[in-house]
Amino acid sequence: MTTFRHYLRAGKVFGLFLSSGVTGSPDASMERLTAIARILRRREGFKGYIHLKVIPGASDAAVEEAVSLASAVSINIEVPGARYLAQLSGRKDFLNDIIRPLKLVSRLTARGERFERVRQTTQFVVGAADENDSEIVNYTAGLYSRLRLDRVYFSAYQRGAGEGTLAGERGTATNGEMLTREHRLYQADFLLRKYGFAGADIPFDASGNLRLDVDPKEHWARLHPERFPVNVNSADRLELLRVPGFGPTTVNRIIKMRAGGGRVRRIEDVCARGHLAGRAASFVAF
Repeated sequence: MTTFRHYLRAGKVFGLFLSSGVTGSPDASMERLTAIARILRRREGFKGYIHLKVIPGASDAAVEEAVSLASAVSINIEVPGARYLAQLSGRKDFLNDIIRPLKLVSRLTARGERFERVRQTTQFVVGAADENDSEIVNYTAGLYSRLRLDRVYFSAYQRGAGEGTLAGERGTATNGEMLTREHRLYQADFLLRKYGFAGADIPFDASGNLRLDVDPKEHWARLHPERFPVNVNSADRLELLRVPGFGPTTVNRIIKMRAGGGRVRRIEDVCARGHLAGRAASFVAF
């Protein structure tokens, strides 16, 4: 605690992330985590950021105590469904140990509720089971739309030397390919959160996976030539966000330029020369 106070006063930290393995029961582990948070909040008067990891299987009372002390909480969903969790663990119950507390936190932090300021996140471990990307993306879309999670994270499963692959997994993917798969899932997640895409818009290959050789936004654009070229000077925000190479910053720049009476005449007016400008050029008109 003395060390934490020292770093806090020095401006080297602004908060902390508290997590734990399971020691004894889930509630016993949760009590250790929330005891630290209680000391910080009530004895030390700390009003900064605390992220608490909720242990799968924790009781409703333990979950509510964590939410009451935290700035953010997370329960790792790990996989998109019970049958995949069964490949990884014989002890966890997907619906009771993971989905139940996810739903409880969603209710406790809903708009107008006492703890609405508390954020909720989760994480998938990608490739530990034989799930495909479409299942992960569909679950992700549901977590945002139905449970109002603030963020979903992805972590590629990295195999050790000599470790085999699971039946049904995409070939003998290298650890590097698994990291690319993680990156594609983050890109798909960004399309859901920031670009107005629905889960059904995300394109997959015949096996239900995101292509590793092209980002999902450009893949979607190639599949929908009828939507292009987009007229930069008349398209609305969502249409502009569908253009490969255009992000929120570029789109905001275009809208601001148009609102001021200006007209975009070439890609370089809104997008610096380079890879992204080159990608966008073939999908826009002026």
